[in-house]
Amino acid sequence: MFRRSAGLQWLVVFLGNPGPKYAGTRHNAGFLAAEALAKAEGVSANRLRFHALTGKWELPDGQTALVMRPQTYMNESGQAVGEAARFYKTPPERVLVVSDDISLPCGSLRIRTKGSAGGHNGLKSIISHLGTDAFPRIRIGVGAPPDRGQEQIDWVLSVPRNQDWEDFSAACAQAADAVREYILHGPEEAMGKYNKKHHS
Repeated sequence: MFRRSAGLQWLVVFLGNPGPKYAGTRHNAGFLAAEALAKAEGVSANRLRFHALTGKWELPDGQTALVMRPQTYMNESGQAVGEAARFYKTPPERVLVVSDDISLPCGSLRIRTKGSAGGHNGLKSIISHLGTDAFPRIRIGVGAPPDRGQEQIDWVLSVPRNQDWEDFSAACAQAADAVREYILHGPEEAMGKYNKKHHS
């Protein structure tokens, strides 16, 4: 496949909140997946561009992705994504977003090629800046608050403990594998491989 060296085919966006006080929280599942990808693929996203820490990822099939960790706080994530997508003229179907999801059991993954924000402020912001919800996402299950009286925001900003932490960190590492699978082999294969791990 002929490819200009300057070409960039994908934006891979890992959602989270910057700063030490958010490290390891459920809401930072995307950032943890980015760390897993960095370990597995040697992609360091440490250059500040588009309000995000970014790094280029050369895939084995010759495609190039820009790995992004927006630094704007979750509810403004779309600002970073919109700027990068306009700059690289990246179509929405090649903007792959990794985020947490409270509607999925802790430790499960769900891949979708498009869909609503489902109450997730980061996804809501990206939909608003891209002007469409037709972009793929890999959602990492963080479970719902066990206590119905607990505010969702307090739950997602807490750090999972014990078995939950084991399941959560394993799912974040799997999400990094799922990103690679999605880009190299397409949505059908990635969904077939990773969505089946969902236990409702």
